[in-house]
Amino acid sequence: MPSSLLWAVDVYGRVYTLSTAGQCWELCKDAHLEFKRLTSVQQCCWGIAGDHQVYLYVHSSDVPIRYQEETYENQRWNPVDRFCEKLLPSDRWQWSDVTGLKHQPLDSFRLPSEHWEWEADWYVDENIDGEPTEKGGWTYAIDFPATYTKDKKWNSCVRRRRWIRYRRYKSRDTWAKIPSQDDGPLPDPFSDISAGGWEITDEPRGRLSLWAVSLQGKMWYREGIHHHNPEGSMWTEVTTPGEVVQISCGPSDLVWAVLWEGQLLVREGISRENPKGSSWVVVDSPSTEVGAIHVAVGINVVWAVTKDRKVWFRRGINSHNPCGTGWIGMVGEMVMVNVGLNDQVWGISCEDRAVYIRQGVTSSELSGKTWRAIAVARDDDRSRSGSANSLASAGCFFSGEVRVQSQSSVMNDAESSSETERSQAAQSTSPTHADAMKRRIPKVTSDSFISELVSDKERKPGRDGRDDQEEGAPQEQDQESDPQETSIKLLSQSSSQLGARDSQWSNVDLEEAQPPLPAAASDTTETSSLSSVATYNLGMEEQYGVDEHPLWAWVSGGGCAVDSHTHLNWFSASTGVSSCVQSMSLSITPAQTAAWRKQIFEQLSERSKREMENFKHYEQAIEQSVWVKKGNMQWWRDWKPNKWIDVRFALEQFSGSDGNRDGILFIYYTFNDEKKYLHAFINEITVLVPVLNDTKHTFAIYTPERTKQRWPIRLTAATEQEMHDWLALLNLSCCDSRGIHGPPCKQAIWSTTCKGDIYVCEPAPNLEAVPYPLPCDQMFWRQIGGHLRLVESNSLGIVWGIGYDHTAWVYTGGYGGGFSQGLGSSTDNIHTQTDVKSIYIYENQRWNPVTGYSSRGLPTDRYMWSDVSGLQECTKASTKPPSPQWTWVSDWCIDYNTSGGTDREGWQYAADFPATYHGYKTMKDFVRRRRWARKCKITTTGPWLEVPPIALWDLTVLPCSSQSSVEEVSLWGISNKGDVLCRIGVTQQSPAGTSWLHVGTDQPFKSISIGGGYQVWAIARDGSTFYRGSVSAENPAGDCWYHIPSPPRQKLKQVSVGRTSVYVVDENSNLWYRQGLTPSYPQGSSWEHISNNVRKVCVGPLDQVWIIADKVQGSHSLSCGTVCHRVGVQPMEPKGQSWDYGIGGGWEHITIRGNSQEAPRIVMPVPAENTLEKKGRVAEEGGEGGGRTASISSVLCIKEEELNGNAVSC
Repeated sequence: MPSSLLWAVDVYGRVYTLSTAGQCWELCKDAHLEFKRLTSVQQCCWGIAGDHQVYLYVHSSDVPIRYQEETYENQRWNPVDRFCEKLLPSDRWQWSDVTGLKHQPLDSFRLPSEHWEWEADWYVDENIDGEPTEKGGWTYAIDFPATYTKDKKWNSCVRRRRWIRYRRYKSRDTWAKIPSQDDGPLPDPFSDISAGGWEITDEPRGRLSLWAVSLQGKMWYREGIHHHNPEGSMWTEVTTPGEVVQISCGPSDLVWAVLWEGQLLVREGISRENPKGSSWVVVDSPSTEVGAIHVAVGINVVWAVTKDRKVWFRRGINSHNPCGTGWIGMVGEMVMVNVGLNDQVWGISCEDRAVYIRQGVTSSELSGKTWRAIAVARDDDRSRSGSANSLASAGCFFSGEVRVQSQSSVMNDAESSSETERSQAAQSTSPTHADAMKRRIPKVTSDSFISELVSDKERKPGRDGRDDQEEGAPQEQDQESDPQETSIKLLSQSSSQLGARDSQWSNVDLEEAQPPLPAAASDTTETSSLSSVATYNLGMEEQYGVDEHPLWAWVSGGGCAVDSHTHLNWFSASTGVSSCVQSMSLSITPAQTAAWRKQIFEQLSERSKREMENFKHYEQAIEQSVWVKKGNMQWWRDWKPNKWIDVRFALEQFSGSDGNRDGILFIYYTFNDEKKYLHAFINEITVLVPVLNDTKHTFAIYTPERTKQRWPIRLTAATEQEMHDWLALLNLSCCDSRGIHGPPCKQAIWSTTCKGDIYVCEPAPNLEAVPYPLPCDQMFWRQIGGHLRLVESNSLGIVWGIGYDHTAWVYTGGYGGGFSQGLGSSTDNIHTQTDVKSIYIYENQRWNPVTGYSSRGLPTDRYMWSDVSGLQECTKASTKPPSPQWTWVSDWCIDYNTSGGTDREGWQYAADFPATYHGYKTMKDFVRRRRWARKCKITTTGPWLEVPPIALWDLTVLPCSSQSSVEEVSLWGISNKGDVLCRIGVTQQSPAGTSWLHVGTDQPFKSISIGGGYQVWAIARDGSTFYRGSVSAENPAGDCWYHIPSPPRQKLKQVSVGRTSVYVVDENSNLWYRQGLTPSYPQGSSWEHISNNVRKVCVGPLDQVWIIADKVQGSHSLSCGTVCHRVGVQPMEPKGQSWDYGIGGGWEHITIRGNSQEAPRIVMPVPAENTLEKKGRVAEEGGEGGGRTASISSVLCIKEEELNGNAVSC
């Protein structure tokens, strides 16, 4: 999990952040402002400063925030001027928006605020629906409005073209003042603010809701906030039934507010179409005696604080019941609380003003278990320790007891009294009077206290404790507590032992009265006023610190991702007395540890040598053993009727005289009262695949023969742990029998299944041999821990992956993880990995004249709740996570991102089931459907480290030779928003790289690939193809994009580039090859169709071609997701000749880009009558490859005929 930030404000208005991976509070950059309130999300933080203005802090990122402005130039044809700007009175504006209703000339566009800048000037978009237009970008139609085409026809009377200009948000890592609307003042000075709503049910990605409360009790909502416009556009007032004093907005659709009278408001009706909601519901305060003063909401929780500082938890909260059912009193007294991601809770205690975290918060126990203080230092403590002339820069804060060691304090420079006068002042004050003084921490809820606190530091000393109590000590009165007397007891030490004054720093803490500490013999005790400051020598800062107990006024964890599995270093900071204890404890340095390990190793080596010395003359013994492991399972019977039957399962493993291990797998079953068995040799097993099933713990065993049949041995275990134990044992046995140990080699072939499992294959030297390559069904695949959607690699060992939640991961060099245990997994480089995916079901309806659209369909219709095919019934109640490893993390919600578009309610319409669906209703549409989504999460382990913070959609790594001397490997990616990125600093020593370099585009992209010669090809989301020019090792980002025409009437979805070949796959699953590629013309000339039923393609560094194919014929049915290898690929025949079918189905992705092993050259014997033909071919082809191509044609024809006998053309 990447690090995230917890934001907090101290009583002086300074903003600090605490990283989940850090151990200290860091002062926020650009901290010249003093803030009162903060509200944070993962991307940014909003705040209200001392001037009551709203400020925005956007984190820096490698991907810029860009907003596309567009306008259309419209022209009409007339016989005199041809196409010109002279339009009819009924026509649209010459410069307009896409609808033609809004006048938008180029000079009418202005930057929304000073925090934006233009990237470049206006330019014409020469692309229409993925196809390049003629020069000038004009599209033609008969009239306005109509369907536009790029071709000019005889009846084209109007034309238009789109002008584009991008503006970029530049104020990042700094507090940017939100501009007022209409260049006027803000509606009201704001007193509270809260951000959330990014997970509102079916809300477009990147949207954000911002609520604010003014000093007059009015409520405001900020419109138009999304990832392309972080500032938003304008403030809109939201009416309330009373004066509001505080508000809280959760990540989803929960919004609660506190009224001045102490009651609470709940906002109802919040949805995708109406993020501001529709109405308010009043909820009584948790306590009938005192009202509420603070509320904090999350996804499924509501916490509140009443005026007596008691903390309350609201039970029964969910998206269907935002008001909940009742209050539960919690332990602790807090000034305020805040709810962040995963419903984690933070608070500020009344007693010590420390930030507390609620531990034990889980999805099943939302209230948590206990409060724990966050005890970490502040990064500016040391930097401010040397400032003696400025108390403000010294980080002063008030303390009930300032404990000072002897011989360590000096007088303040601002004090003019002598040491004698100080001693007399101390003696004149009665010790009993000082002990009787009581003080309590004032509640920092207003600006007046902060101002008084700061101004108090400027007062001159010399007053007694009583005067200070009357004039300087802050007093507080509220309706739920009696005013108490506040006083200060100051202990200090004379500095008579010091010869000169050193740099000083002050420490004044605000805390509850404590019993006095016993003083040392040389110490003297003084009682001074509040404005007096105890001063310390610099040598004592290590022991006490400048700011041992920072006082916090506000905390916000809306962007802080903490769950029950997160390891935090927030509770080990050494402060106060604990630092003394730690300083006295024994510490072992890494150097001492290394020496200790070396000594033990030498002693063990000497003992082993000494013990083996006497047995050198004995012949080495070879262990020959046989052991058997048995168990009870269920087996899916091979013949009809197929069903699960109980079987005995046994693994017999033995080691031979050569020391190699092998084994046999037996399955004993009963058929017609006759005992029978199946067996499989361990060295013939090619892959072990866990099969996700919501009710059974199933896995499949493949052999070469069963791979051809597409019918594996399927077994199910009684428990998940038993299945994992068997998989780990079988996987280890298979690796032992083949002599495979340790991590995969750098040239390994990586693949993923449609379930997210990761597999790797060690390539054999004859895998690409001609004319007899290694058959794909004999390749052995072993599983690597983790869960990914795709993996990309190269021959230098650089491997990256992307999860289903678009998180990027880099391979650490380990092996195993997941279910692998013990010897089957490496002990290091294994890390925890999480992934989130969405499960989809479809709600189907048919129209009838009586009720309109309803769930009553025809008898021949699909299920009214089904999967995408309509063949399997899937209701909300019956649909479970893919396997027991997955857990739900959200509720069911409508998915508006369905291909083809939806209407406002998420429906898609069609004439009948199944058909092509569209997002609008016509007269011929008699059926409709809408997709529901629910997120689930898996937590596993594997040799992967997360690469934050940008979420990726696709990536590609430069394919090269294993002997390549490339210093920095080129790696390109596409973010989930469609931005094209180039990774900087990727090397063998640092495969994760250092940062991303943004490559500008005119539209979002979805697929990218880089070839061995730095040729970069990409596909946009509209299906158009682009080539990046001038990419090299010296210029990794290239210069410009060239638009490449797509195949006729096809929209492309994926591209893969090899050494000299370019292959693409269109949305209709057709595979295309780019012809005419030359060094002087790298864009090529035309497309040639190669095959159909192709899901994905991968081209390797030697131009080898592998695909994931659908509709491959098996012995029982068609198989989808089959790994296939293109055979016959040669330099003179880059398209190859036929397909060889491998493992499948259920495979989703494969990368061959790490395999750069040249195939061994086999010289075939040639008959005498073909000698002349051979010599002619050698002369024509250059001699080297001619001898091995003489009999290729006949061999490949036979091979292709054999393969296609059991397969549909793909």
